[in-house]
Amino acid sequence: QVQLVESGGGLVRAGGSLRLSCAVSGRSFISYTLGWFRQAPGKEREFVAKITPSGANTYYTDSVKGRFTISRDNGKNMVYLQMISLKPEDTAVYYCAASASSLFGTLRADPARYDYWGQGTQVTVSS
Repeated sequence: QVQLVESGGGLVRAGGSLRLSCAVSGRSFISYTLGWFRQAPGKEREFVAKITPSGANTYYTDSVKGRFTISRDNGKNMVYLQMISLKPEDTAVYYCAASASSLFGTLRADPARYDYWGQGTQVTVSS
């Protein structure tokens, strides 16, 4: 069984920064594709970023490119989302997710393709 626990959310002013962390327990961490999603009130869960098992490749939704950075530490079973230049529209509950599949192309943005999810952490950006 794989468990994911997010932390690092909070309230920040527009233009500020936050770093989200996700601790992943269970075997075979290094084999998992990891992603971050977010869900704002009344909206569907949205893909934010994905990182391949080795950490060599990352992918982002257009709205966060240049502002968010996903990374992972395979020695510590951790995945991170560094967020800078935050905007009010970034306000959402942020979830980390793990998939045993490679998730090429558009599959990486499909929540149904991820096998395990954390409970989420709230990020609120005030204007």
